Amino acid sequence: MASKGPSFSTYAEFWPYYLRQHSKPGARYLHFIGTFIAVGLVLIAIVSQHWWMLAASPVVGYGFAWAAHVFIEGNRPATFGHPFWSLYSDFRMLLLWCTGRLSRHLDAAGITDA
Repeated sequence: MASKGPSFSTYAEFWPYYLRQHSKPGARYLHFIGTFIAVGLVLIAIVSQHWWMLAASPVVGYGFAWAAHVFIEGNRPATFGHPFWSLYSDFRMLLLWCTGRLSRHLDAAGITDA
């Protein structure tokens, strides 16, 4: 059985690891694009009642994110070992970026090319 990656006792331990898995700006931007589109699809599905868009939402969101890991970071997405913390962290990272507060977290995680 393939390893799920490091294990963590708390989310506070996981968060810096998650950020280090997204150390390159291009990878983070692809995550942001995927998350924006996924949220947009959910909102459009609710307004238009085209419920198939709900199924498309995670496919698009994770598609962008996983492409970032394969083609930019060259690592395995944290989603496979820690799905809930990873999903929460996707939104947390996006919110911190949108509010101009992500750099402090990247610095604390030891990421210098932010």
